[in-house]
Amino acid sequence: MPAETPWYLKQSPLGAAYAHFSNVAVQKTVLDAKTKELIRLAVASVFRCPHCTEHHVKDALAAGATKQEVSEAILLSALQSAGTQLNWHKEFFKDTLAAGE
Repeated sequence: MPAETPWYLKQSPLGAAYAHFSNVAVQKTVLDAKTKELIRLAVASVFRCPHCTEHHVKDALAAGATKQEVSEAILLSALQSAGTQLNWHKEFFKDTLAAGE
């Protein structure tokens, strides 16, 4: 978490719990720091958050990820995102767009 508490954490009774979860998530667990950052990077990339993506690229590199690993994580997240986009409503797309073929 940032040194200064963000406004949205101050405005909700859930803010303290969120901050605690965030702080625990970066502690040592079964996943190493590099793996956690590559996952967080992939999710941030899919959700198209520039701030989060930049933050997690830097944190992944700092945790020992190579530029190749970071690049692959971004590409895999893009691939999964595209596949999800193509399949999220595939029956409707098929029924509506492929009708009559």
